[in-house]
Amino acid sequence: MKPDHNPGCTIIGTVYGRPEKRAELRALLAGFVAPTRAEPGCIEYQFHASQDDPDAFVFYENFASQVALDEHLKMPHLAPLLARKDELLAREIEIRHFTMLAPYQAQRGTVR
Repeated sequence: MKPDHNPGCTIIGTVYGRPEKRAELRALLAGFVAPTRAEPGCIEYQFHASQDDPDAFVFYENFASQVALDEHLKMPHLAPLLARKDELLAREIEIRHFTMLAPYQAQRGTVR
């Protein structure tokens, strides 16, 4: 779904992993990308690793609405992280909500 107006819900989620679990956590988080992008309410879902902290990962997410985000957070592909958060994470997941002020511009092309 690519909107002709701004997404209804933008969040930035930050995940801080335990150093000894970095590779396993990164692989688990990378596995969220394809199924989340396939969700009907997902407009944009980007996964990043920090250049300053190798144990910090960030998701930049745009969903059609708060309802779509709420549905995303219930998806079964997120369950393995939530079930193992004490083992894999150094602290609680941070989720910050934003309102997009500039007109939404869809990404152009695909970078590999």
